[in-house]
Amino acid sequence: MERIILHSDINSFYANVECLYHPEIRDFPVAVGGNPEKRHGIILAKNQKAKVAGVKTGEALWQAREKCPGLLVMPPNYQLYLRFSRLARKIYNRYSDQVEPFGLDEAWLDVTASSRIHGSGRTIAEKISQAIQEELGITVSIGVSWNKIFAKFGSDYRKPDAITVITRDNFKKIVWSQEIGDLLYVGSATKKKLMKYGIYTIGQLAQTSPDFLVLQFGKMGMVLWRFANGLDDSPVKTFDEHYNGNERILKSIGNSITTPRDLKDLKDVKLILYMLTESVAMRLRETGCYCLTVAIHVRNKELHSFTRQTKLAKPSDLTQEIAEAAIALFEKNYDFSSDIRSLGVRVTDLVPDSTPIQLDVFGNEALRMRQAQLDDTVDDLRKRFGNLVLRRAVTIGDSMSGLDPKKDHVIHPIGYF
Repeated sequence: MERIILHSDINSFYANVECLYHPEIRDFPVAVGGNPEKRHGIILAKNQKAKVAGVKTGEALWQAREKCPGLLVMPPNYQLYLRFSRLARKIYNRYSDQVEPFGLDEAWLDVTASSRIHGSGRTIAEKISQAIQEELGITVSIGVSWNKIFAKFGSDYRKPDAITVITRDNFKKIVWSQEIGDLLYVGSATKKKLMKYGIYTIGQLAQTSPDFLVLQFGKMGMVLWRFANGLDDSPVKTFDEHYNGNERILKSIGNSITTPRDLKDLKDVKLILYMLTESVAMRLRETGCYCLTVAIHVRNKELHSFTRQTKLAKPSDLTQEIAEAAIALFEKNYDFSSDIRSLGVRVTDLVPDSTPIQLDVFGNEALRMRQAQLDDTVDDLRKRFGNLVLRRAVTIGDSMSGLDPKKDHVIHPIGYF
């Protein structure tokens, strides 16, 4: 039996949730954005009216207001969005236990087995769409296909509040005619390189020699060729409703910040990386997890950015170990040719903190145990008296030392880079 994969994408998620809770703004162009006074002045989400006016996610508030002078900008409320994300996934779980989140507002579902009970892929998509609209007051766009890539393409193909079915009979007509940047995982750099070789559409990519793509892009060339030809066979991972006593919404934990001033040297960067890591590591311990991978995201004042990651020697939730890994990544990959505007730290490859860890005969396990005890003590004090009650010496004496990333800034779900 051929697989039936759905991809559900909540339409204009943040903005539509805000309109739901503030009915007085529903008839206006609305966006959710950061605080321009703290240099967080970018559009995080927009409703359909703002989209029609030309407002784009990721652009500066002043640019959006030039296009749409009547734009209403709401501050983000991430706890509210997390709640709606959980509620949407409870609806998905009525039709399958194979639900793979892709950020807060998107998820894949494998409904192959449940189609015998609930009907065809389109029928299930219609039931989900109706339930979310009636129970949550928001809408979704859903793609239906036999693989994850085309299901995702389908949810993007028609918006808002739409269902698109992509089959083996129609995928060439629907998918192949679209520009190459519409294919999942074709970012701006890959798109530019493909266009340099005369590959402008997904169909042209599908008909390009896979050997040539491997020569130019390495293993990713073959991956993209398979995606374009509908040959993706990756499974939809089973979503664990509970993970070590906690609801497992996040597959990675990250924190980023656009700093009040540009960072000009390594001392500035260490200050911010330690602040971010304190937040990330504390949340990691709160979820009862260790991480195996640490990643950083760096954006300079010219808005050029990059991401780097590294594997840890052993699973960890220790603030010091994660911070040292983040700092080492930065030192290895940046030369301060330009000042830094924003930084992010993320941990992923999460495992339960009950996972056995191989002790190192020649290592200092006693020191790690003391660091773990210290982190637990600091966590307890911060929960009781606030996140700024204890601070590392490296963060003292600077105008940015009063920042509180855990409280004031975005806790990012998977895919935030």
